[in-house]
Amino acid sequence: MSSARPVKRSLTLRGHRTSVSLEDAFWAAFRRIAAREDLALNELAARIDAERDPETGLASAIRVYVLEKVLEGLPPQG
Repeated sequence: MSSARPVKRSLTLRGHRTSVSLEDAFWAAFRRIAAREDLALNELAARIDAERDPETGLASAIRVYVLEKVLEGLPPQG
């Protein structure tokens, strides 16, 4: 079982280092999404960072992005 506690990792966004804390399950899904989209993890993180509301933290924006991608892959209800 993966850890429910956030794990801090470093990312480079447009040449600047930053750290992001996500739970293992989110890191794993984030990596899979980046690979599926043929993007480096830092590139995908930079895209999410550029599109997020300034009031929303980067970790939260990544979690929502991952959730939206997972939900897109589910069959429609009904």
